[in-house]
Amino acid sequence: MTIREITSDLMFPEGPVAMDDGSVIVVEIEAGRIARVKPDGSKHTIAKVGGGPNGLAIGPDGALYVCNNGENFEYHKQMGLNIPGHTPPHHKGGWIERVDISTGKVERLYSDWNGVKLHAPNDIVFDTIGGFWFTDHGSTTQEYRTHGALYYARADGSKIERVLYELISPNGVGLSPASDAVYYAETFTGRLYKLPLTAPGVRGEVAGFTPGAFVGAFPGLAYFDSLGVQADGHVCCATLLAGGITTFDPATGGATHFALPDPLVTNICWGGKDMKTAFITASGTGKLLAVDWPTPGLRLNYNG
Repeated sequence: MTIREITSDLMFPEGPVAMDDGSVIVVEIEAGRIARVKPDGSKHTIAKVGGGPNGLAIGPDGALYVCNNGENFEYHKQMGLNIPGHTPPHHKGGWIERVDISTGKVERLYSDWNGVKLHAPNDIVFDTIGGFWFTDHGSTTQEYRTHGALYYARADGSKIERVLYELISPNGVGLSPASDAVYYAETFTGRLYKLPLTAPGVRGEVAGFTPGAFVGAFPGLAYFDSLGVQADGHVCCATLLAGGITTFDPATGGATHFALPDPLVTNICWGGKDMKTAFITASGTGKLLAVDWPTPGLRLNYNG
């Protein structure tokens, strides 16, 4: 597969969203902003939201919904890479916000669940009825690591539910093609889990003691970041340390790895008429890449 560089000099890009006009919207976590990247590589700022915009999705109203981690990471340079580290002392939690693409207006929707502050919202996916799943990654300091969680919420700001909790660094989240399962990836365990659904936002039962059904793990040392789902139901996890995209067959747990020239690959989405152009954020080097993917990505429920 041929790798093409669309643009560079992004400040830890994440959350790519492929638009119908051929552009890709990304967040720049370190800069606290959302940018649109055109096919020629030029970019302009949609909104300066502050904090740490992380996951990104188009909602049913055509607006952007943002998982903002509230500046959950300190960044440092090492071996020519931009690397996120511990949570800074001034971090007070994160939130979910809505951004109007045309005007850049920012509206905060959720910053807590039943009075409990969100730690660091990370990734987001909308279902068929306009609700969305999102992960809360938790925070890491030199002394401790907080648990993360998986939430379901309504786009109008009226309801938020904590569905799974005491998770170890949940990051990527995505829905199966039939919307009968939600997948989430844990960063520090390098594992992918599946939670069956009986209806939108309603979890099914999982056998055993784990909060979700285990799908698979990277065959070696690696962390998982965000994820995307292919049209055939296979799940593609952005893979840290090993640097690339690891694709799982949920039926067998079998995995294949596509290596990329950045150890901090953080996310993947698909665009183009045939949904076979994969847009990938290579965050350590600050680049947005495009790859002609062999299998089409799953078309999301809402697009821009």
